[in-house]
Amino acid sequence: MPTIKEVAAHAGVSSATVSHVLNNTRYVSEPVRELVHNAMLELGYRPNALARSLRSGKTHTLGLILPDSANPFFAEIGRAIETAAFGYGFSVILCNTENDIEKERMYTEVLENKQVDGIIFVASGDHRESLLQIMNNGLPIVVVDRELGQLEVDTVTTDNYSGGMVATQHLLALGHREIACITGPSNINPSAERVTGYRSALLQADISIDETLIMRGNFNPESGYECAMGLFQRNPRPTAIFSCNDMMSIGVIRAASQLGLRIPQDVSIVSFDNIDLASYTTPPLTTVEQPKREIGAMAIGMILERMKNPELQVRRNVIPTRLIIRGSTWRPV
Repeated sequence: MPTIKEVAAHAGVSSATVSHVLNNTRYVSEPVRELVHNAMLELGYRPNALARSLRSGKTHTLGLILPDSANPFFAEIGRAIETAAFGYGFSVILCNTENDIEKERMYTEVLENKQVDGIIFVASGDHRESLLQIMNNGLPIVVVDRELGQLEVDTVTTDNYSGGMVATQHLLALGHREIACITGPSNINPSAERVTGYRSALLQADISIDETLIMRGNFNPESGYECAMGLFQRNPRPTAIFSCNDMMSIGVIRAASQLGLRIPQDVSIVSFDNIDLASYTTPPLTTVEQPKREIGAMAIGMILERMKNPELQVRRNVIPTRLIIRGSTWRPV
């Protein structure tokens, strides 16, 4: 690797000038900057990132903790965050906890030891130990997708309540009255809010809530399949299902196919998330969209602001959802 001294000699300037160009520590005219940059390119010089981080106290690296990178929703959230971070010159270290509290705690320590400049955090559930550890150590943090009680921490979430209500209202507007709901784990905040929206829509339509039509899944296709098989064996069978995420809806579609039920003629499905796969199912899913690019951009913007000004008031940003109508919903036959 060429040295700064060799770059300086090649450009015909002093080593101090090269250092000022690299670190922006003093004014250097544009012609001289160009000479230095050309010398770097011709010699193949690359700045030592570690040395620069030691001087500045910043690594230009962020940590991203996800509960399940195999879930397309979290994969797409991760991509949106990485893309937004890259635009600001930051690298992202991805940590997949697999919904394991111990792995979450260990990854928190790993990221702190690597001296990341901040952490974007999606919790595995309603526990707060790892989050409190980060906060107590003074590291900038933004929580995405889930709120954890009344902790004073920056958060970016979507309007899960309104999304659940709009999804159910869509089915009601089509004429459905026997509307089932497949929800997610009880310890995950978005799941509870979506079901609350479902309940509110039914009550506003003067439809009594049948608790036996609400089944609890686990946000994966297998649980959607199992819940749907139980619902389809009822007599009478519900004419529509609000499934609280797209992955469970894929399981619902499989269950309907095995039983010879047509979607949407025999049963309508409205879902939540709008992952990329949602438009490729058969039929394509009607679903409530969480705007993942906007979530990623907002999370990065918030953590950069927090890094610049640690004394900012805590911010809680809630992003609106929207219903994407496709082929999985229709009026009851």
